[in-house]
Amino acid sequence: MSDEIHSGSCLCGAVRYEVSGRLRPVIGCHCTQCRKQTGHYMAATAAKLGNFKITKDDGLRWFRSSERAQRAFCQICGSTLFWQGTGRDYVAIAAGTLDGETGLAIAGHIFCADKGDYYEIEGGDFQEPSRHRPQGSSTS
Repeated sequence: MSDEIHSGSCLCGAVRYEVSGRLRPVIGCHCTQCRKQTGHYMAATAAKLGNFKITKDDGLRWFRSSERAQRAFCQICGSTLFWQGTGRDYVAIAAGTLDGETGLAIAGHIFCADKGDYYEIEGGDFQEPSRHRPQGSSTS
């Protein structure tokens, strides 16, 4: 395991977290739910659950967005924070909530078929049209 320690928070600081070890490169998710939650698309890194710790949860709120996943946000300032798939051993972390330099880069994009018509997808080595649902019906 790496000696890296990363920390992050919501905009108001009511939710704080730490990750020990390396973070996954950033993935851009363009599914309808991510676009609705963030107002654009979700740019997220991820960490194994065993390396992830919430250190302050004053505003933390989890929302079951589908039978497949739940999403977390700060109920005080509204910041998008986390995504966790049912039965998965990791948590996706909104990359913009990390403090300081991360050294991360966008590796690619998923659910590209659901992207908004007002932008083009750039960056990363791959663009997956869809993982498991037709356009407009993703339930991540």
